[in-house]
Amino acid sequence: MSDASPAIEVRDLVKIYSGHTAVSKISFTVARGEILGFLGPNGAGKSTTMRILTGYLPATAGEVNVCGVPVASRSAEIKKLIGYMPENNPLPEDMRVSEYLHFRGRLKEIPRRKLSLRLDEVLELCDLTRVRHRIIGKLSKGFRQRVGIAEAILAEPPVIIMDEPTIGLDPHQILIVRDLIASLRGRMTVIISSHILPEIEMTCDRVLIINQGRVVAAGTPADLRREVFGQSRYHLEIAGEIAATLPAALTQIEPTLHIASSGEPDAAGFRKLILTSAREDDLGDTLLHALATDGRFRVRALNRAQPSLEDVFLAATKRGWETVDAPASK
Repeated sequence: MSDASPAIEVRDLVKIYSGHTAVSKISFTVARGEILGFLGPNGAGKSTTMRILTGYLPATAGEVNVCGVPVASRSAEIKKLIGYMPENNPLPEDMRVSEYLHFRGRLKEIPRRKLSLRLDEVLELCDLTRVRHRIIGKLSKGFRQRVGIAEAILAEPPVIIMDEPTIGLDPHQILIVRDLIASLRGRMTVIISSHILPEIEMTCDRVLIINQGRVVAAGTPADLRREVFGQSRYHLEIAGEIAATLPAALTQIEPTLHIASSGEPDAAGFRKLILTSAREDDLGDTLLHALATDGRFRVRALNRAQPSLEDVFLAATKRGWETVDAPASK
């Protein structure tokens, strides 16, 4: 299998439970070494999809290949290609960290002559060396999450799947886990499901958003901003003859610039406006200079509005419901 081929290929994946369609013809690919953020509201089908990818749950229909290996017919082999960290990561609370990881390494069939060295490497990578002899049940939530990640990457599988790896962690612990996941880029293919969207944006190369079992958006965060919102937005605070002269002045600066909304003037006569433009490049400097040197206006503030991944997520899932999943009107 060529290294240029995707690490994961999903085509028309369907999963039906007792007449309920949890996943409906999902298709996507994940490149080798890529970190993919897998997003969706509760009940969207994320966990179901990940369980199918790992071979723990059979699909109703569709095709899933991991590193060129079909999941449906070779699930035992798939389990050797994937490191899986479920949301509620089950860890034995009475075992010590190194004892547990050694036990898992033997189950993963890591040769004895390599296991000791690999165990040291993983403990160092996950910053667990200082707690290697501690009992897991006495560790903090952050350390327990790192033990789960260490177990997932122990056998150096080409694919890692993590369901909510930072759930319940404090900001410092989240930063450590985020850096740990980022360190896997290029070495392993990683799929992360999380509700902490800023972490996804800072960690992942690409994002896949599903809703009601269907893909509603996919791409880099920048691509999704353009796809979902379409237009560049600017927040402008300005005083002057707004209604009479500003629209024409904006058109002269850039033909696609328009006033999307306008607030009431404050005590000093300044209004807060939202401007939109079809131009993707930043017009801020050009716009500020043109308005500031135009004697008819006084500019107090101007900034380009960048929608967050949370804005994209909310808009994409709402759009997905309205255009894909909404019940047919009667």
